Amino acid sequence: MKIILNLFRVLVGVLFIFSGLIKANDPLGLSYKMDEFFEVLHLTFLSPYSLAFSVIMNVFEIVAGVAVLIGYRMRLFSFLLLLLIGFFTFLTAFALFSGKIKECGCFGDCIKLTAEQSFWKDVALLVMIVVIFIYRRHIKPLFSKTPSAVIMIAALVFSAGVQWYTLNHLPFVDCLAYKVGNNIPEKMKLPPGAKPDVYETVLIYEKNGEQKEFTVENYPWSDSTWKFVDRRDKLVQKGNAEPAIKDFILTDFDGADQTQAILQEPTPVYLFLVLNTEKAGSGWDEAMQALQKRVQAGEVYIYGVTASGQEAVDAFKAQHGLQFPFVQMDGTAIKTAGRSNPCLILLEQGTIKGKWHYNDIPE
Repeated sequence: MKIILNLFRVLVGVLFIFSGLIKANDPLGLSYKMDEFFEVLHLTFLSPYSLAFSVIMNVFEIVAGVAVLIGYRMRLFSFLLLLLIGFFTFLTAFALFSGKIKECGCFGDCIKLTAEQSFWKDVALLVMIVVIFIYRRHIKPLFSKTPSAVIMIAALVFSAGVQWYTLNHLPFVDCLAYKVGNNIPEKMKLPPGAKPDVYETVLIYEKNGEQKEFTVENYPWSDSTWKFVDRRDKLVQKGNAEPAIKDFILTDFDGADQTQAILQEPTPVYLFLVLNTEKAGSGWDEAMQALQKRVQAGEVYIYGVTASGQEAVDAFKAQHGLQFPFVQMDGTAIKTAGRSNPCLILLEQGTIKGKWHYNDIPE
């Protein structure tokens, strides 16, 4: 039993440290996943605290993993780990059996697991942690109190420091489709050999108070007694893949699509991503003013990209002295493309050549 107990302890400790480190690389990404869970669970009042929850959870995963490995205060940490894995198992079970969430974000965006894979991973961890909890008194510390305390403090400081850095700059490792080197038009295509989702257009007509669904082949075009009610797209066959980037659509404030014009522009293009103009960070004005001089010299173009409305953008431009045009994009796409608000991306004919947190915009 001792061999099994030690094996479980090593597996649990390493997995929790690994999981915590991957998510600590991108705590904002985890907070977005938390927001998704809060929405489907009708707990949206917790959304303002999702980033704080994300940072705390990542710190705890790393610290608890270290505690299990060195056998530090096992009565406390085995109980806390049992509570945490019970909570995780509930979430992954909900994601799997409700079908409302495709990925749980257990290993962030670097290692994507399906809902089913995440659930069974947590079930296996739950079994191991239950064994550790039951036999916790048989686990002896590897070190005396002082070295153990030093190791635990170091784990705490390290896990918090990593997240402080990534929140004030950008993730150490960019695992998203918008990482430097990727070509956006290529990432908007399906992988070779993949089958896309197949949709059927459904037309809803009404007659004598009764509504009926038709397809484009059999709708009652010649019978004027049927009145058109609505149109929707119905999924008839699920594909086996989807593009890595599927929502990169840039429109001006009149609704005109500017995506291809920007992606195909031979002159280097900077995209200044501002998810929400009212919540944008500060300290980047001088760098952007310097960059605007390159626009005036004809060296580059700059486009602001935002989910905010025209009035808010006009006020934002006046406040910061911005003279370049803004286009709109879906907020989820902006959050995926840049992990800071604002974030600067350099494109050369659709290929990402650079990406900067607003604290690091080169002057």
